[in-house]
Amino acid sequence: MPLHLTKIAFGAKSYDQLAGWYRGRGEIRLTTRNRPTRHEECVGGSLYWIINHAIVARSTITGFAKTEDGRWDICLAPELVRVHTQPKRAHQGWRYLTEDKAPKDVAEGEDIGDALPGKLAMKLERLGLV
Repeated sequence: MPLHLTKIAFGAKSYDQLAGWYRGRGEIRLTTRNRPTRHEECVGGSLYWIINHAIVARSTITGFAKTEDGRWDICLAPELVRVHTQPKRAHQGWRYLTEDKAPKDVAEGEDIGDALPGKLAMKLERLGLV
């Protein structure tokens, strides 16, 4: 079972804006200073995108490549898959996410309605209301 990563979609204010980053592009490359220690386990897994304190989408990790300046590219498939929104605190860089904690994909044609903002969903969860 592959391991996943989470990453803040810095600059994206909504899922639609994140989806715009993917339109008309081939392979997506996300540059990071350090390669994840468990990178081999992540190939075939997904990078889950966080917007406004919630995981909203994912892309399949196809590999890792070293850049000329010594950094690392996380290579992603050019498809963005919407997932059921799940609260997630903001963090710097990337974090690991196991399969049992990863949100499920939204099925084609499934209406997910309006998702609660991540901060609000976390507060309501702490209060036992969701």
